[in-house]
Amino acid sequence: MEISQLHRKVAQRFDITEECFWYIIKKCARFAVVQSKPRTEDGESDCIVVAKTSLRLCKKYSKDECYECQDLHLCKYYVYGNCRYGKGRKECKFSHDIQSQHNYPLLRECTLQELNEDDLFLLLLQNDPALLPEVCAHYNKGTGFFGACTFMEGCTKVHICQHFVQDDCLFGTKCKRLHSINEHSRRMLEERGLGGDIIHDLPCIYQNVYRLNSQTISTDQCVLVHFNLPYKWEVNDGKGWRDLRNMEEIERAYCDPKNEHSPGSRSVDFASMTRNHQPVRRLSTVSSVSKPAHYILTTEWIWYYKGDHENWIEYGQPDDKQRVTSVTSRDLEKAFQEDNNAEVTVIKGNRHYYVSFQDMYQRNPKHNTKRRVRRRPRFVSINEVEAKAAQ
Repeated sequence: MEISQLHRKVAQRFDITEECFWYIIKKCARFAVVQSKPRTEDGESDCIVVAKTSLRLCKKYSKDECYECQDLHLCKYYVYGNCRYGKGRKECKFSHDIQSQHNYPLLRECTLQELNEDDLFLLLLQNDPALLPEVCAHYNKGTGFFGACTFMEGCTKVHICQHFVQDDCLFGTKCKRLHSINEHSRRMLEERGLGGDIIHDLPCIYQNVYRLNSQTISTDQCVLVHFNLPYKWEVNDGKGWRDLRNMEEIERAYCDPKNEHSPGSRSVDFASMTRNHQPVRRLSTVSSVSKPAHYILTTEWIWYYKGDHENWIEYGQPDDKQRVTSVTSRDLEKAFQEDNNAEVTVIKGNRHYYVSFQDMYQRNPKHNTKRRVRRRPRFVSINEVEAKAAQ
């Protein structure tokens, strides 16, 4: 909602000063304020206010693998508004009760207990891209009716204009890409369990997801809005966080798993994340495995284990004896995003190992040995970023 419209609605219902209104909107973590694109010929624009929440649907609940956690235990299709069991005699085995003994305390902790179900479900959808079908990137390339999408009518992703989602489409109603959900996408979405109301609101939901993603990255700082790279290195000099010089050089060194320090006399210690005892942090965009809708520059994380010759081997790639692990780097990243305290079983040859995310070691339980594990991003140069942004 545009902030001027929100201000009018709040003022109609509550006796609140303009100063208090702005304080709440700017300081409250439940709102993201995003600059919208100009709507008029003279270039005037407004700010958009998007509701935020850290609350999520539990991913393990639908697999019967979770009992007590800090995420909601709800049927995903009920949230979509189209659970087939909720309409018939057969009862759904997953909860449809937002007021349940498990769910209500979580809602109350986030002060969401007063929301009705429709508003709550919209809030969850626009804050968790994993709940939404992907927008087809290939549809947004090429010149045909289906763009460059070779699946055409068989595509299981949503065909909608990427620039419309990003609120920067220059063509408006004359755009050759869709700005709404067409009949084909509607049928596909219904088959995937989405209800009619959610499908109707989907373009707006996608826009809000993009707005939140362009604000929400590691440590809740925005890199892409205020910076030209999907990563940013900063040092705390005691007065606040300041950009580090030679950022691309530091990033290049960090992406190589064998490096423990950046080059130069005032190097960054990657283990302690310090420089001359001053705290250092690396901000980055979200992980590529989360597949956030419409995110142009994500961070691809690579997982390595230490080899026998002081070398580092990527999971899923052959070692010096051409042996390959049963899980790939991408598999580990997916597991890490779901639970960063988990242990993952890895098989190589006839041996079983456990990778612990807590201490970043790979253990052999039979011989009681362990190897270091490292998670480093794939290097992206400034030239690559500029080329991708120009596409």
